[in-house]
Amino acid sequence: PGCRKFEAAPTSSFATPRNNGRMKHIPRKRFGQHFLSDHGIIDAIVQAIAPQPGEPMVEIGPGLAALTQPLVERLGRLTVIELDRDLALRLRLHGQLDVIESDVLKVDFAQVAQALSAPKIRVVGNLPYNLSTPILFHLLRYVDVIADQHFMLQKEVIDRMVAPPATA
Repeated sequence: PGCRKFEAAPTSSFATPRNNGRMKHIPRKRFGQHFLSDHGIIDAIVQAIAPQPGEPMVEIGPGLAALTQPLVERLGRLTVIELDRDLALRLRLHGQLDVIESDVLKVDFAQVAQALSAPKIRVVGNLPYNLSTPILFHLLRYVDVIADQHFMLQKEVIDRMVAPPATA
């Protein structure tokens, strides 16, 4: 019900199973990176998604794994699509993630579903403002293999989506 605001951390850390520590990552503006950091919001999002063990799910733009970790804890395994090579490298250190290092607009979700041996997949993510609309239109091509989608979008994107036709 409605949009909730969250603040992006100017710099964030990512703990990996291997280093047991924190690694700094500065968000890259060209990728539209804004990382979730409010645990209350993250918990509410995960609760709304309601992941079940073994469900085939794909997360777009996992970034620093704020949403990824609670999802994979409930699912057991998760496929993630990450364009940023530094973040993809870190995500590969997580034993329960299958990482697709690619621009999401080039990903064939029918092939992803087939690779997961799933007739339908669930898709989630915290989408960057500048790519939200292209990603949503890209996913329309794969309606036959997508069970549902849960996205965090900026308020301006939502306002555009619900605006009457021919308005700015």
